[in-house]
Amino acid sequence: MASTQTALFKKFNPKEDIAGQTQLKSSVQRAVRSKILEQFPALAPHIDDLLPKKSPVFLVKCLDRVSLISVNNETLFFNSFDGPYYPTLRVLHRFPDIMPKVQVDRGAIKFVLKGADVMCPGLTSPGGRLPDEDLPCETIVAIMAEGKEHAVAIGLTRMTVSSIKSVNKGTGLLNVHYLNDGLWKSLF
Repeated sequence: MASTQTALFKKFNPKEDIAGQTQLKSSVQRAVRSKILEQFPALAPHIDDLLPKKSPVFLVKCLDRVSLISVNNETLFFNSFDGPYYPTLRVLHRFPDIMPKVQVDRGAIKFVLKGADVMCPGLTSPGGRLPDEDLPCETIVAIMAEGKEHAVAIGLTRMTVSSIKSVNKGTGLLNVHYLNDGLWKSLF
């Protein structure tokens, strides 16, 4: 399943790719809130700002079984095939400490911004940085760029951090959402 999640929004066009939207019942909103808080416990102090209890929350269904969670015409989270929720980069820029960070070197930046997956050498070279803790496979991470302040993408680890360091070959992270992809450009 993880391989189908790479660059979900590379050619995303809201006018063509949105199949429909429905307002979530309050019980479903609570379930979404609890699942998001379970995945991102650091969001607990801010969850009422992101998903207010009195504001309508919409589930926007897109093609390829992608769902967006939207409040006040702002997309906040998305998931694919009923999998884990990912925050959008706009949410990650507002709350940068909600997930582990990895850093790619300068040479990988232009490829990441075009939707390419991150190769292990881009994470282990002198400009790259991996977290000290050994993250398991399929962990959602913020992809930072050498010399940049904000995250440039959101990814999913393809192997553990210790494997990335030891193997140092192949794809280390799947690029799921990146700056200037279709979701970033869309208002919805």
